[in-house]
Amino acid sequence: MTARHPALPGFRLSLGLTVLWLVLLVLLPLAGLVVKAASLSPAQILAALATPRALAAFRVSFGTAALAALFDLPLGLLLAWSLTRYRFPGRRLLDALIDLPFALPTAVAGIALTTLYVDDGWLGALLAPFGLSLAFTPSGIVVALAFVGLPFIVRSVQPVLADLPRDAEEAALTLGAGPFAILRRVILPPLLPALLTGLALAFARGVGEYGSVIFIAGNRPAISEIVPLLIVIKLEQFDYPGAALLGSTMLAASLLLLLAINRLQRWTAAERVHVV
Repeated sequence: MTARHPALPGFRLSLGLTVLWLVLLVLLPLAGLVVKAASLSPAQILAALATPRALAAFRVSFGTAALAALFDLPLGLLLAWSLTRYRFPGRRLLDALIDLPFALPTAVAGIALTTLYVDDGWLGALLAPFGLSLAFTPSGIVVALAFVGLPFIVRSVQPVLADLPRDAEEAALTLGAGPFAILRRVILPPLLPALLTGLALAFARGVGEYGSVIFIAGNRPAISEIVPLLIVIKLEQFDYPGAALLGSTMLAASLLLLLAINRLQRWTAAERVHVV
């Protein structure tokens, strides 16, 4: 009987190559960022982060990302429900369009959204008579982040919804439960982990988004200026420690979000096994 050889090299070699690439591509650049930020004294760090402009930028970045993720939550659920439960003309095209923000360069998305929502744009002209202006305001940032964050919620919910058995829905219907009662008590509980995962992913993407926001935001300090733009401004001013400090702060926030997302994804996987 001949011995079977694995397609990949041995464990030690595979792990060594993986760790080497991880160190070169991820850990070293991040370590350099943290080391540069650590060149500042604790007093300088607190002073830099507590400036009104920095605080406003953090408020805009995290606030608009949260609003956009919350806006995407019901819309993503409705889209996932329609794509999973119904068959209609153009369904495959709509399903493909959901992933468009993944493939479209973010700068192109920002230019397109700005063109649409300026006061004389196709959509902006419809809103202008009502005194609504989205371009060059924080509301425009929410629109851009909602555009890039929607696929995360749809793709998080869609597979769980596809695996959800309909027996419980039919039983609840025969017992006289209404549509909203079935939605609230039968459908939403098993979907909750996937919804929270999609919400966290959309929020994490929105916090660090730059390309789709920079054109529609207006970039007014303390009003519509995001943290990534403030980092670029500090780099242009040769304030490398200040830029590294802001980047390290965003890195810490991203790591916390990733930990939360990983916990939610494990919860979602466990719920899917339980449902199946």
